[in-house]
Amino acid sequence: MKRYIISRLIQAVASMLIVAAIVFAMVRLSGSPLDLLLAEDARQNEIDEIKRDLGLDKPIIIQFGIYLKKIAMGDLGKSIITQMPVMDLLEERIFATVELGVVAMLISILIALPIGVYSAAKYGGWIDLFGRSFAILGQSVPSFWLGLVLIFFFSVKLGVTPIGGRSGPISYVLPAFTLGWYVSAGLMRLVRSSMLDILGSEYVKLARAKGLHEIIVNWKHAFKNAAIPVLTFAAILFVFLLTGSVVVEVVFAWPGVGRLAIQAITQRDYPIVQGVTIILSAMYIFGNLIVDILYGYLNPKIRYN
Repeated sequence: MKRYIISRLIQAVASMLIVAAIVFAMVRLSGSPLDLLLAEDARQNEIDEIKRDLGLDKPIIIQFGIYLKKIAMGDLGKSIITQMPVMDLLEERIFATVELGVVAMLISILIALPIGVYSAAKYGGWIDLFGRSFAILGQSVPSFWLGLVLIFFFSVKLGVTPIGGRSGPISYVLPAFTLGWYVSAGLMRLVRSSMLDILGSEYVKLARAKGLHEIIVNWKHAFKNAAIPVLTFAAILFVFLLTGSVVVEVVFAWPGVGRLAIQAITQRDYPIVQGVTIILSAMYIFGNLIVDILYGYLNPKIRYN
């Protein structure tokens, strides 16, 4: 098990290095921040001074090496535009993103579990048809389109929710549902398939033969055994929610990390873009690392793959 964990750690660190290299290169291919910081008639000595201050006068490989060293020390640099430390800017926004992800995950679970369980229990019936239709729509409707439709009906027409921003508990409803619908669709399909496998087992047939109520059979005996793959998949989906909220945050003007990244991209603020990407990538990679390790404990066969 120790060797398994070490190998997964090495893979996680290697993945982070690859992400850092790709982001470092792609951000610089988008253009130079000097175009935004300097006037068109700027003198050469002014350009050279700004380059020295930003470290842009050094070769790219040296810039990348300095950047990796700073990351290892927990320093993500300073914003080119505001001159604020990137870590401080992320700390202001990360809690909003995490809160939105938690609420979206709760909504996803509350929707996916009952629909998935009863779709399997009523296989072929109208509940099953509704569940499958819900899953297809959830995984095919673009989140930005869904968000705009929800804003139009609930905010503009009915006026029951704010159009955007983070202004109270009610402001979480629309962005959390928009973010969580795709996840709830995938989770529901997994619950349904797991339940279908379990409902045909002998101990479930025995529970029914004893005359137990259908609710007890479905939730206590069937779902309890079908929940293991669902829980591990839910952990991966939660990390996905945290890292995939960029579009939703922009649509709902949510003051999270994703919206900060979009603003930084438009301003060519390299340190913020790199910092946001590194943080989100680290959350995704090490979230999957934790799931891999849990798999290793739950299923010893995986340790030797």
